[in-house]
Amino acid sequence: MKISKILLYFLFCYFNDNNYLCALKSEELYYGGRNVPYFYIIFMINTEKIKKIIADWIEDKDIFFVALSIGSGNTIKVLLDKPEGITIDECVLISRMIEAKLNRDEEDYELQVSSPGLGMPFKVIEQYYKNMGNKIEVITLDGLKNKGILNKVTDKGIELGIETRVKKEKKKKVIHKNISIDYNQITTAKTVIAFK
Repeated sequence: MKISKILLYFLFCYFNDNNYLCALKSEELYYGGRNVPYFYIIFMINTEKIKKIIADWIEDKDIFFVALSIGSGNTIKVLLDKPEGITIDECVLISRMIEAKLNRDEEDYELQVSSPGLGMPFKVIEQYYKNMGNKIEVITLDGLKNKGILNKVTDKGIELGIETRVKKEKKKKVIHKNISIDYNQITTAKTVIAFK
């Protein structure tokens, strides 16, 4: 009687500008002494291809790219925004445009196009520009949390208007000051949601 033991090994492969998931099946027949490898190649969607599709489409529009992720099961999540906020109709239009450029026969996928959520950390400089004049929360590398009005955005960093309370002559006094923070010192930054 022959007893077989099957082992599967999974590797990520890169070939011809595409990502693949390769599975190596090794079947050992103990009494036959054989070791037979098999490769199963499953196509995975190329992130650069999708980024290029999006970049070409938004090039002459005021929409900006925030993030792209491809999860298990080829779930594609695209985050886009614009200074006055992206609409649902624009997300639907972009979703249809991306679907028209991808082939479902070659690559099965689920596509989600949306704007970043209100409490989501900023990922691109355009999000800082969009929130000029708004209250944001910034956590720096040294663990300090600063909340204040985003007064200025540059290529190197931001200027935040903060309020501090100082006890002076038995009274608490509010002092307004501006602090500058370089992007390379920021761990996270996000909009402060104010409930009225």
